[in-house]
Amino acid sequence: MEKHEIKRLLDEKYREYCRSEFFIATDPIQIPKMFEEKEDIEISGFLAASLAWGQRPTIIKKCRELMQLMEFAPSDFLLHADDMDFDRFRHFKHRTFNGYDCVYFLQSLARIYREEGGLETVFTKGWQENGDMFDVLRHWYRIFTILPAEKRVLRHIACVDKGSAAKRINMFLRWMVRRDVSGIDFGLWKGIPASGLLIPLDLHTGNVSRQLGLLTRKQNDARSVAELTARLREFDPDDPIRYDFALFGLGAFK
Repeated sequence: MEKHEIKRLLDEKYREYCRSEFFIATDPIQIPKMFEEKEDIEISGFLAASLAWGQRPTIIKKCRELMQLMEFAPSDFLLHADDMDFDRFRHFKHRTFNGYDCVYFLQSLARIYREEGGLETVFTKGWQENGDMFDVLRHWYRIFTILPAEKRVLRHIACVDKGSAAKRINMFLRWMVRRDVSGIDFGLWKGIPASGLLIPLDLHTGNVSRQLGLLTRKQNDARSVAELTARLREFDPDDPIRYDFALFGLGAFK
């Protein structure tokens, strides 16, 4: 396909799939949609994105279980929880993400909100200092892993320096930064431009992108994220990641 034909297809599929009535009911983004306060949306969204692998109904079920353990008040819980409060998560499990991993994530988030000003502050500071999303992800990784950790938990924390595509954290950033008429993404964070986002590369977006000739690398890794995001910026420099809806939808729903 010619470049203009690919753009026409992606624009068409973006309009088809980027609709709240079509997308939210089957997507983990419905978890942060349960909340109204900014901090609750951020925390629940981060955790939902972090658990977003496997079958989608199972992901949503486990995310709801996690919110219930936090008494559906994630911000208040993290700001006030003590060691005994974290014990209730020791038996939480989603695939290879176990109770130890869950407690580490929650304690790291608690430290970020108590000492670093919250997730928005961490990511926005990274953007202001670097202006490159890969460097932002490096900054975030350093902040999130300050607490001592067993090696096993680190496999659940995307590290682009090790080649990770960082799909789940890039999806979370899409939720927080982008805003359009669909009402799907929240657009809560104003200090990071949508033009700076990276594609949340997964099996579906990778396969479709290769079929369309947008991606040449066979691996779904950090280098593929850079390659595909650069191609999508040719179609829309200001909001390239809107095509995530088109690529994912073509792979998952067709």
